[in-house]
Amino acid sequence: MSPSRASPFDLLKCARPNILALEPYRCARDDYKDDGTNVLLDANENAYGAGLANIDFKKLLDADVDLQGMNRYPDPHQVELKQKLCDLRNTHDHTSKTLTPDHLFVGVGSDEAIDALLRAFCIPGKDRILVCPPTYGMYNVSAHVNDVGLVKVPLRTPGFQLDVDAITSTLSNEPNIKLAYLCSPGNPTGALLKKEDIQKVLEHETWNGVVVVDEAYIDFAPKGSSLAEWVTEWPNLVVMQTLSKAFGLAGIRLGAAFTDPAISRLLNALKAPYNIPTPTSQLARAALSPESLAVMRKNMDLIIKQRDRLLSELPKVPGVGKFLGGNEANFLLVEMLDAPADQGGKPSNETALAVYESLAEEKGVVVRFRGKEYGCLGCLRVTVGTEAEVDRLLKEIKVVLETIHHRTGKLSPKEEERREEEASAVVA
Repeated sequence: MSPSRASPFDLLKCARPNILALEPYRCARDDYKDDGTNVLLDANENAYGAGLANIDFKKLLDADVDLQGMNRYPDPHQVELKQKLCDLRNTHDHTSKTLTPDHLFVGVGSDEAIDALLRAFCIPGKDRILVCPPTYGMYNVSAHVNDVGLVKVPLRTPGFQLDVDAITSTLSNEPNIKLAYLCSPGNPTGALLKKEDIQKVLEHETWNGVVVVDEAYIDFAPKGSSLAEWVTEWPNLVVMQTLSKAFGLAGIRLGAAFTDPAISRLLNALKAPYNIPTPTSQLARAALSPESLAVMRKNMDLIIKQRDRLLSELPKVPGVGKFLGGNEANFLLVEMLDAPADQGGKPSNETALAVYESLAEEKGVVVRFRGKEYGCLGCLRVTVGTEAEVDRLLKEIKVVLETIHHRTGKLSPKEEERREEEASAVVA
């Protein structure tokens, strides 16, 4: 073994202080790895699979992608892909103007656009961004990576809508805020933001900054909800979207940012070269074909059906409280109570965390604990799964809550009576 050598290298003094202090983005699968048997209702994926119509992947790779051509870099401009995305969002629900590929930046998921916007507009150590908790955690992580400060203006509760007066006042008094990240439908709230509220922020009389609307879940909202084409009207608007959710293509990591051509030129100028791999582009274009869009919409209808079922059935489980936020996404934010409602149960982080852990560790059902976020006391975020997955969730969460309440002595009289009858039957 070679003897260790003395070195002046000291990581703690060499690395950037803000990176050393960084709290990385965490997901439920950091705690609970999938062994192939778990029901994964934690990451808001499309449980019904990719929205691709009759794709023969071997044929696709052999004929269309041409593996022998992989020695060549992919198309750096992706005009065909961008045009298909424009065709999807040119609904003319919000404007008579038309999106073109010049309005688009495409990247490795929406996360690349989040980071690119920070690098384009924010001076490290000086500028800041505005976020509205509870919201997507990567805004915070990306800001810290770029040494950019955060200003938090919480959403109004109940309902999780923008506090427009607080936002506009903050922007008036904080000229170094360059970006305002607004999530619609929100994560973890599931609530679609009001168009008129977003417009009030866009119309701010003195603030020189960019409004970024994250529409990752927009296809689960009512038809015509997307504001993507609105970027043709507002030079300071960016609308981010992804193929990870409704399209069921989280594995290809494809995101898009619709914006004014002047901003898209900035984002495209600073991105890494050839950032969209050829297979990713090919699969994305296939997903945007008319045949595949029909499959995607069919799967989306199935998810919405199961979402409606959860809205109806989950409240019947003793110990499940109210749904918070909205139901315009493929997940729901729901309270866990420290006792059944007829026993005066209240939302409880201790109970919600115990349900989260018990579901994953004992039942193989992974959801997401959100109780530490603003306005989400005692809440779990539950992704809408397939019919079979919803069956399993409803069964297991009932058992888990019964066990937790029994352990804490907080079962309802009716439930105590049922358990006593079951015990008597066993003895008999």
